[in-house]
Amino acid sequence: MQIIKNPPESAWPELMRRPTEENALLFEQVAGILAEIKQKGDTAVKEFSLKFDGYAADSLEINAEEISSGCREVDPKLKEAIQQAKRNIEAFHKAQIQTMPGLEVQPGVSCWQRSVPIEKVGLYVPGGTAPLFSTVLMLAVPAQLAGCREIVLCSPPDKTGNIHPAILYTAHLCGIKRIFKIGGVQAIGAMAYGTETVPKVYKIFGPGNRYVTAAKQLVSLEDAAIDMPAGPSEVLVMADETAIPAFVAADLLSQAEHGSDSQVILLTASAALAEAVLKECQIQCTALPRADIAIKALENSRIILLKDREEILRFSNAYAPEHLIISMKDYRDLAGRVTNAGSVFLGNYSPESAGDYASGTNHTLPTKAYARAYSGLNLDSFMKKITFQEISREGLQALGPIIEIMAENEELMAHKQAVSIRLKQD
Repeated sequence: MQIIKNPPESAWPELMRRPTEENALLFEQVAGILAEIKQKGDTAVKEFSLKFDGYAADSLEINAEEISSGCREVDPKLKEAIQQAKRNIEAFHKAQIQTMPGLEVQPGVSCWQRSVPIEKVGLYVPGGTAPLFSTVLMLAVPAQLAGCREIVLCSPPDKTGNIHPAILYTAHLCGIKRIFKIGGVQAIGAMAYGTETVPKVYKIFGPGNRYVTAAKQLVSLEDAAIDMPAGPSEVLVMADETAIPAFVAADLLSQAEHGSDSQVILLTASAALAEAVLKECQIQCTALPRADIAIKALENSRIILLKDREEILRFSNAYAPEHLIISMKDYRDLAGRVTNAGSVFLGNYSPESAGDYASGTNHTLPTKAYARAYSGLNLDSFMKKITFQEISREGLQALGPIIEIMAENEELMAHKQAVSIRLKQD
């Protein structure tokens, strides 16, 4: 991990670059897999499950006995932890429920809005290098709160066709009844197109590797909506002399261990802190089971010394991190000036891991600077807003001339006629 001292602002764009890979071949490969699934359904899904997951599938759907068996394997202490995390996530997302009152914008012209759940949603839960049962909570809890009628969950199996017991337990706890042992591109294709076994859904949610991300982007062009563009995990830490180097290093490594293409950044004005954090990263990394992955991620990462907190804040807002940690004495003031970030963690005792698991906020967040324009997953992600209007005869008599002159000047005379014909009626 490199320390970069006082780079000029002209060098910032290069320092903000995420790790990149050649995408042309990736999209070509993924498009080919998706085409096979669209044409051959379950047959193609099973072929790709054997090829990529090593599982020769007889049945793609998990039955009730498999779910019960998996639930029995989960340690009681882990069950308690998952249950408490679920309560926190439910509380936070339930508070997002809002009802817009009807409004009479002018006499005789009333407008209102109603939130309607997306009827059919698909949840993708990674299970390859790490069984992300926490993602089940982040996706299933808001889906259930929103009232989605049909919820489908896909997760990759091991070579024996089993999904990690904690994923099954969490799905069962959240009331998910249809669970499929399908991973990767084939899971996204199955949910987007529908197969003989897997129902077609209207929107697909959940993180994944670059193949899953490419598949989501491709199916979103025609067949199913997706939650957001997403890529490798990232964290940016803003820190000053009040930060604790060991804490900062632990936060950086917590994201570096996600994948070799993850990126972590520390911004500080303190050279002493930069050196201390770098040393701590080296010490802590050696003890990690996923040290090889973290070390590769650190090659894409950097510590940047900037002159003051204003430069630090400006750099962070331009970078638009997925996760932002502010370990500075005036973190509340700085938090109010954050304009681009997926989720923000304040002070020395708010590790990013809290948001990943149990504080209540959602961990499905925009990466690759998409936080400039996208929100993280929330209750509204699973709902649609439908607007309504009701105009009385008297209301149209007042509003009609305004519509007529606007339509006429846009040269859309049928629009004008739809109003004029009503105004002329006795």
